[in-house]
Amino acid sequence: MVTAPAGPLCVLAGAGTGKTRAITHRIAHRVRAGHVRAQHVLAVTFTARAAAEMRARIGQLGAGGVQARTFHAAALRQVRYFAPRLFSGREMPELLDSKARLVGLAATRVGVKIDGTGARDLAGEIEWAKSSLIEPADYAVAAAKALREPPFDAARVGEVYAAYERVKRAQGVIDFEDMIRAAIWAMEEHEDVAQQIRSQYRHFVVDEYQDVNPMQQRLLESWLGDGEDLTVVGDASQTIYSFTGASASYLVDFKRRHPAATVVRLIRDYRSTPQVVGLANTVIGQARGELARLRLELVGQRPPGPEPTARAFPDEPQEAAAVAARCRELIAAGTPAEEIAVLFRVNAQSEVYQEALAEAGVPYVVHGAERFFERTEVRQAMIALRVATRSLPPDAPLAESVGHALEGVGWRPAETPAGGAAREKWEAVAALVALAESMPALSLEAFNEELARRAALQHVPTVAGVTLSSLHSAKGLEWDAVFLVGLAEGTMPVIHARTPDAVEEERRLLYVGVTRARHTLWLSYAGARAPGGRPRRASRFVPFLEPGRAYEPGRRPAGNARPGIGKVEVVARVRRTVAVSCRVCGAGLLSGPERKLGRCATCPADRDEELLARLLDWRARLAAVQKVPAFVIFTDVTLAAIAERRPGRREELAVIAGIGPRKLGLYGDDVLALVSGKTVEDLVGSD
Repeated sequence: MVTAPAGPLCVLAGAGTGKTRAITHRIAHRVRAGHVRAQHVLAVTFTARAAAEMRARIGQLGAGGVQARTFHAAALRQVRYFAPRLFSGREMPELLDSKARLVGLAATRVGVKIDGTGARDLAGEIEWAKSSLIEPADYAVAAAKALREPPFDAARVGEVYAAYERVKRAQGVIDFEDMIRAAIWAMEEHEDVAQQIRSQYRHFVVDEYQDVNPMQQRLLESWLGDGEDLTVVGDASQTIYSFTGASASYLVDFKRRHPAATVVRLIRDYRSTPQVVGLANTVIGQARGELARLRLELVGQRPPGPEPTARAFPDEPQEAAAVAARCRELIAAGTPAEEIAVLFRVNAQSEVYQEALAEAGVPYVVHGAERFFERTEVRQAMIALRVATRSLPPDAPLAESVGHALEGVGWRPAETPAGGAAREKWEAVAALVALAESMPALSLEAFNEELARRAALQHVPTVAGVTLSSLHSAKGLEWDAVFLVGLAEGTMPVIHARTPDAVEEERRLLYVGVTRARHTLWLSYAGARAPGGRPRRASRFVPFLEPGRAYEPGRRPAGNARPGIGKVEVVARVRRTVAVSCRVCGAGLLSGPERKLGRCATCPADRDEELLARLLDWRARLAAVQKVPAFVIFTDVTLAAIAERRPGRREELAVIAGIGPRKLGLYGDDVLALVSGKTVEDLVGSD
């Protein structure tokens, strides 16, 4: 591939086959060999992170000066340069960061009532239409043909789309799709602009080519003109963004559109063990449809590792508890927490794993949120820290100054909130505090300067924890150990995948998840969402998860001399589901918080508030000593349950949900002492 001749080149690169290395070495080889000048190369991909990595690697290979950008960044640079030609002598109009506000305004003008969530959904639908080169008047028909499920009646969505375009023009702004359209129009309607761009860029490289949408493909064709010096790299089996308008058809049809193209297949997997690779081949080996024609059978290159673990559980809480326990074992055995990931199909599955990991004392981070320094709570915290430089003594210890300043924006170190989103906000501010604690020699002013520098670089403070992520957000990442959880029908494939194509995309999504693992892989499902709930079956993609069935590899990588996968033991954890009734009204309890409290959320509480205050104080001091978030010791709900039940013996304490044998051994004596009337100072000591 690296030395392939100039001209159209299609690289089919399987997961873990080193495609970035291959791309960058090809570019560097051509530059160093004098086949093309560095400034004449444009490499495009889909994320700023991938583009930065590509630039860095190319520079290290001695080919500095090559442009590596996202599609949007490359188009933006060109539109800004040619703006006077394109906008009647004016600069480029303001670029919208988000469509939601104008979409909400447009919906109001056509009589569609929406909230913030509805605005985001409509914005996504408009982005799909624009990326697919669909005009407002054609939206309803196009959506029906594409089997879309819009958030509102398709005709009404089309009306909102048209109104959005009018509002946007009236305010003199453009969105990202307009910007790419402007770049296309600049070349299609202005021959001199096209000639200038094509004389600047003569060799094009496109990474993740299976993810291009019709608008991006048209931009690429406009850049090329009559040129043929194009390298595309992709993997049809990792096509998982069709819902956004991405189409792998351009990768599938590349040879037809470029008859002289050279096609190279990269199948040697350097990321994962042969055991993981074998399972990945089996998952994707059952694929059907057009994209299956480009399916690659990977050959593992790493030394053998453990067989993938496959387990079935009666319900999600038991599945989550087992995953958390195994994470704790891996960390204790030497696997860094940040090299472990728990991956799920939908974000709603995250909460039970957050709670289970917290109860097991395992740190975690939630991946896929907005950039750290763009989070509202982080921006507010940074403002508070800047304001604090005017009032706090310059020689005060940094950690104390930061803690005091952040109290002004409502942050309390010992008051970890319940709920995933609220906890994410708390953890984000806690990361700033931890960063301050790691830099005790700095003044508050110097710390603010450091934060500003990191914000400019989008440098996120490192949090050593197990990664919780959706499968979509995990694309492009890898870990030593990966847990694929919730693999039940209705979740994988997701319940709204009703067409054959949609089901095949779900299969590819699972394949992406499997190929994120380097060494250790776990697959599991729960027979019910809640204890005693409606029964579910294992995903059709992994039927061997059903109790009594075993995994038998369908196809073994050809030419692989290393041991293939044997049978994966399926362990059905049989445990009697204990029914918990409300101690006030006797009703059955299903939710985690209610089961912990032992009563319905609406039933009256008999809580010892003074005891709860002492428990919270004790937890805060102990968390400070152990240097862990407070919820790792006990969650707020668990402490509230203790304050309500006031257990006098270890047996009574043990029956409270959330207090397992480990926590009973670590903290049971302290808790019982506090219940009996001991003060916090008696147990932890004063500051």
